[in-house]
Amino acid sequence: QVQLVESGGGLVQAGGSLRLSCAASGRTFSSYAMGWFRQAPGKEREFVAAIRWSDGNTDYADSVKGRFTISRDNAKNTVYLQMNSLKPEDTAVYYCTATSFGRGMPTRTMRNRETYEYWGQGTQVTVSS
Repeated sequence: QVQLVESGGGLVQAGGSLRLSCAASGRTFSSYAMGWFRQAPGKEREFVAAIRWSDGNTDYADSVKGRFTISRDNAKNTVYLQMNSLKPEDTAVYYCTATSFGRGMPTRTMRNRETYEYWGQGTQVTVSS
């Protein structure tokens, strides 16, 4: 069974930075795609960023492009989300997610919440103005 454990959330002022981590265990992840979604109070869970483990191909939501960077560490089975120039509207619970069908997956498919089989418990990010 795949387990995803997020960490790194917290409170930060607007313009600041945070780095989220997602430690994955239970499988070999070479064929996986992994992503980050977020959910603000009263809103739908939305796509933030994703990465294909096999080739490192990435995709981002327009709202975070140029500010957030997703990356992976193969040796640690860990995915990171570096968040810079944070805005109050980035406030949300951030969820790490994974799918075992990631090899060759089109980027548009990585944006769909229904694509993913495994989810972490979420970590709160709060950006104050």
